[in-house]
Amino acid sequence: MHVLIDLDGTLLDPRAGLIGAIQHALKELGRPVPPAAELTWMIGPPLRASFPQLLGRAEETEAAIAHYRAYYGARGMYEAVVYPGIPEALEALEAAGCRLIVATAKPHRFARPILQHFGLAKRFVAIHGPELDGTRDAKADLIAFILAEEGVAVDAALMVGDRALDVEAASCHGMPSIAAAWGYGSRAELSAAGAAAICETPGALAGLVLATLGAARRA
Repeated sequence: MHVLIDLDGTLLDPRAGLIGAIQHALKELGRPVPPAAELTWMIGPPLRASFPQLLGRAEETEAAIAHYRAYYGARGMYEAVVYPGIPEALEALEAAGCRLIVATAKPHRFARPILQHFGLAKRFVAIHGPELDGTRDAKADLIAFILAEEGVAVDAALMVGDRALDVEAASCHGMPSIAAAWGYGSRAELSAAGAAAICETPGALAGLVLATLGAARRA
């Protein structure tokens, strides 16, 4: 059994450092800097998809990403918080025989040290994210890569994430998904995307994952 798990909004709350990096990028570009509460919609999707929407044009996207990464790499990436109950959920899934794989829209060059810093890397057999140049930015492309690279059978796997893009990407490959209600996607967003189930708390995650995998294998 394989469980693909998103990073931001699912394992960690990245709000302080991620939003701080976005605000830094805007400031460096001489743009107005909205308050943090108005930027949380950018948590989850790839920056190359979000910055053009925020800036109103695509021309400054790469410059914005460069400023973002300068701040994020220096300090913002470690200004995250592990959601309470996540370490225990990962331990329970591992003990039940699940092979855990990170599938994040965050470049793996950042995801790996973040997970190591917070002591979570040891629970995962692999950590996958896009390349810095945007290769595999689309979550469906990333999952396709993981399926091939890690030998994942979709009839014995599922995706856990907090945004519609996680759910929709899994559906592209015939894989069920569980939505993390504690993250940044609204319940309406997650339900409309077609999540197999919505998990209310990290404490309920292991049981729901195992039940969903069991049901999928019996279907």
